[in-house]
Amino acid sequence: MAPTSDDAPASAHRKGSTAATEPSMLELSHVQQAAIARLAHDDVVIPPPLQLAREAVLRNDAVERMHAQSDPEGFWAAKSQAVDWIEPWNQVVRFDPPEHEWFLGGKLNACANCVDRHVYSDRRNKAAILWVGEDGEEQAYTYNRLYREVNRFANAMRRLGVRKGDRVVVYMPMVPEGIITMLACARLGAIHCVVYAGMGTEALRSRLVDAAAKVIVCSDFTFRRGKKMPLKPTVDEAVRDLTAVEHVIVHRRGSRVGDAPFQFDSERERDFYDIQHAREIHCEPEAMDSEDPLFILYTSGTTGKPKGIVHSTGGYLVGVTYLARAFYQIGERDIYWSTSDIGWIVGHSFIVYGPLSIGATVFCREGVPDHPTPDVTWELCERFGVNILFTAPTAMRMWMSHGPEVPLRYDLSRLRLIACAGEPLNPEAHLWSQKHLVGQSGGFVVDNWWQTEIAAPVLGTLPTFEARPGKVGKPLPGVIADIVNAHGEPLPDGAGGLLVLRRPLPYMMRTVWNDHARYEAYWTQIPGCYAAGDIAVRDKDGWFAVLGRSDDVLNVAGHRIGTADVEGSLLRHPSVAESAVVGLPDALKGERIKAFVVLKPGASTGPGLVASLKDHVRQDLGPIAQPAEIEIRTALPKTRSGKIVRRYLKAVELGEDPGDLSTLAD
Repeated sequence: MAPTSDDAPASAHRKGSTAATEPSMLELSHVQQAAIARLAHDDVVIPPPLQLAREAVLRNDAVERMHAQSDPEGFWAAKSQAVDWIEPWNQVVRFDPPEHEWFLGGKLNACANCVDRHVYSDRRNKAAILWVGEDGEEQAYTYNRLYREVNRFANAMRRLGVRKGDRVVVYMPMVPEGIITMLACARLGAIHCVVYAGMGTEALRSRLVDAAAKVIVCSDFTFRRGKKMPLKPTVDEAVRDLTAVEHVIVHRRGSRVGDAPFQFDSERERDFYDIQHAREIHCEPEAMDSEDPLFILYTSGTTGKPKGIVHSTGGYLVGVTYLARAFYQIGERDIYWSTSDIGWIVGHSFIVYGPLSIGATVFCREGVPDHPTPDVTWELCERFGVNILFTAPTAMRMWMSHGPEVPLRYDLSRLRLIACAGEPLNPEAHLWSQKHLVGQSGGFVVDNWWQTEIAAPVLGTLPTFEARPGKVGKPLPGVIADIVNAHGEPLPDGAGGLLVLRRPLPYMMRTVWNDHARYEAYWTQIPGCYAAGDIAVRDKDGWFAVLGRSDDVLNVAGHRIGTADVEGSLLRHPSVAESAVVGLPDALKGERIKAFVVLKPGASTGPGLVASLKDHVRQDLGPIAQPAEIEIRTALPKTRSGKIVRRYLKAVELGEDPGDLSTLAD
């Protein structure tokens, strides 16, 4: 429903909008159709705070965007000057769809840009990382300390045989050693592949196998809502019989919290700190070609095999360096906090590479934003003087559920900007956050949209724009976005269709590891365009709203989960013969997972079956993929050729008319 006037902050105004036209050529869900109808009549706008707009990096954004559209090469050539190049590039871009290359001939090192250039400047003793653990432990790293820690670990990995192009899997929680490992890999030219520490054995193993990882770096445990969750047993199971893995480097946190250290059982296991030499405080950074891979990050797709998204060094670093300042407005004296994790693209781009490239002070915390108390986020914002907060809509809705009195207990007068991404930000949460979270500072809540495949904001609300709750914003400088039907024909304003980009960006992926055909599919679905896989709508003034996926990928609390991944996990359970998974609306997480299973003949149907199935998925894929509900059925709806029809199941769950099953096409 549209927000009422009581929900709107005092600064919100009303503005006319056009009615939506009937979407064509696409099957929009009931939820997406309802969202389009609501947005057509939702006319609340929030003007940007005068002070924030006055100090914005992109004060002349309209001029920049016009310049980017008329001369994209000149635009990105200018932005590349914010990065230190070992050898200058000689060509900005070469685009032969679907292939694109940026800053050809240039050489650089991402770690040197994030650490070295600050050590040799006035930022030497500036705080680079301020870290708080869920158990209350605190660590501070100046750029000088970070330089030494990264170099020591890079030298340690070099002695173990890690070289340019080798893949290193990182299975660690949000701890400084995880960031150090990523930067050390970048320094050596090794390709890091961070796997979220909440993922299970099968998810980790599949990534180790696909990447042909030479080394895995892990922590022995992580904290999750006050409980110590072991990670090493998951690693032990995942690497069993994987002969390509030569070394398992373990960050033993137990020694810091007083636990008895475990004993290493394998000859390939090493201690994170024991392999380092205290005096090795310099490791020469590898000169990387602009198009050399920097990292692989796996994301869910519509098949059971995760996609290893490959990002290059030069174009990626130019993009995240530019947008750390231009979009997130991170200044020299700011304390910036992203509540994400290094296991996701947000953690890569805007915990590590973007903020550190511009010499920012990054605050980061292990743990969820409402534990041990609902006000822990605001207590930390007050204590550390956080100026900019980057979070997810799920967190916004969670804070909203605790009531406005919680943030009001704390001094949030320094918190001038909150940015949201990862899933659609609903108008109610946007308006509530504008009023109760940045109300003290007269700040601004902004939305932005991007993907693992596109490693930084593409659509968003700049501090010079007005915010329109329910709409993510406009295309950012250098971006040419459009809404098209299934045939690639442009749709009128107000019509829901496929979101596409008509030109590549330097911070877009270059390939899918070991599967270039999956990369090409992004550009061939709508010939000549990058198809994002999302349904979107644009209003008459150019503001976009992203309404959800057009494929079988779920978005649970900002985490992309393939239906095929969950279905495949259920099928590996000894009791399951068939499975189907759908996403259903959830007030807090955006979507929740419901699974339907058919059991094998003779399988037990006792009271523990559903719990066993949930535990199986949790162990296999991690807690983020665990179904909220599981329904046992005698049969699943299928087409005449035997394909399971998920949309039929979803329609029934939503109370819609599913249609005549016998008429459904394959």
